Order: sequence, then structure tokens, then C-alpha cells
Amino acid sequence: MRNAPVTALEVVEDFSSSARCDEGFLQIRRLRVRNLRSDGSHSAVYRVDVVDRPRLDAVAVLVWRRGASGLEFLTRMNLRPAAYFRAEKAKVMPEARDWLFCEEIVAGLLEPSDEGERAVRARAVEEVDEEAGLRVEVDAVKHLGPPFFVAPGIISEKIFLTHVDATGLTPSDEPRGDGSPLEEGGGLRWRSLASLQAALADGEIQDAKTELALTRFLATAGA
Repeated sequence: MRNAPVTALEVVEDFSSSARCDEGFLQIRRLRVRNLRSDGSHSAVYRVDVVDRPRLDAVAVLVWRRGASGLEFLTRMNLRPAAYFRAEKAKVMPEARDWLFCEEIVAGLLEPSDEGERAVRARAVEEVDEEAGLRVEVDAVKHLGPPFFVAPGIISEKIFLTHVDATGLTPSDEPRGDGSPLEEGGGLRWRSLASLQAALADGEIQDAKTELALTRFLATAGA
């Protein structure tokens, strides 16, 4: 039996003041550093915070197919707590909606055992199966250029962009997911090229990896 729709997130406990910065899903290194220069001099000492996840990098997959009206692209609605809690903060510009759910392409963390280019594509296969219920072949997954930093000033993570043609594939009735509460309420949607471009242009979708993946796809594989 499916759960009722998720309508909000409730903070049960805020233990920020007592938590260590080197525990939890995100780990923060608080450093004092200085710039070393070619002449042997150095800058003043300053603070740097570096955010790491237990697994360094991630893979994102632009799943597409050829439909009756042309190219179609798969997106997924995901619970995004950090985006949702923006509502509690002062913002530069007003926002017309909350961000309890964000629409994105399929993505997931690389595992410690994933090494090499083929392993990235194999992980993409697993994420497409888990999140979309589609079983694709490793050799069908293609890279979309080099990986990119998400926010290199504070986060060490890179995302590897890939794409895969799912034309003719039939999804399972229900993607198996990973069992996390963060996957509650997530839904899949096939968007036409025009629909996806419009959603990115008007801010309905505000996910950088989705926009970059589509841009690279249209410039290369989708040309």
C-alpha cells in the first residue's frame, strides 16, 4: 500500500550545536590555510570550510527516448530538504513556491568500489534501474563530456554526466528505489524537448545538472 502524499517536513530535533563536523552524511573540514607563492612568500592565514560526502563523486543520467512527437526526456521529483528549508531564510528575491520537491534527472552517488570509466557507466545503469525501473545496458550509456564541480569553493564533489537511449524499453511497475524516506512521493515524468526547455527557462526546474546535461546532449549526441 502506497503512503499518502508528502506535504511538509517536520524537524524532530536540531542537534547542530552538539554534532561533530566529521560525522553524519555531510562532513565538514574546518581548516586554517595560507596561500604559498612562487617567490616563497605567503598570504595571511584564513579559514576554509570543505564539505565532503562519504562517497566523493556522483553520476547523473539523462534518460531519453524517441517518441511519436520527437525526443522525450525522463525526470524525477525528489524530496530536497535543503531546498525546502530555504523558506526559513531571508532571500534576495521572493519565491512563488516552496521547494519540497525538486524535478531532476536520475542521479546517484558512486560507490567506493567504482573505479574507472566503465564503472561510472555501470553505476549509471544501477541508478536508472533503481530510480526509473528501466534496465539498460552498460554499453548503451554514454558520457556527456567531462565531470563538473557542483560548488568548488566549498564542496569537493564532481558529477559525471551521462545519457542513455531508452527507446522501446518498458519500465517495471514500480521502481525499487533504495528504501530511503527521501524517496517518498517521488514521481517520474516523460517531458518533450520543448516542455523540458520551457521548464528550465521559466524556473519550474532549477537543477543545474539537468540543464547542463540537456545542453551538452543537444550540442553533441542529440544534434
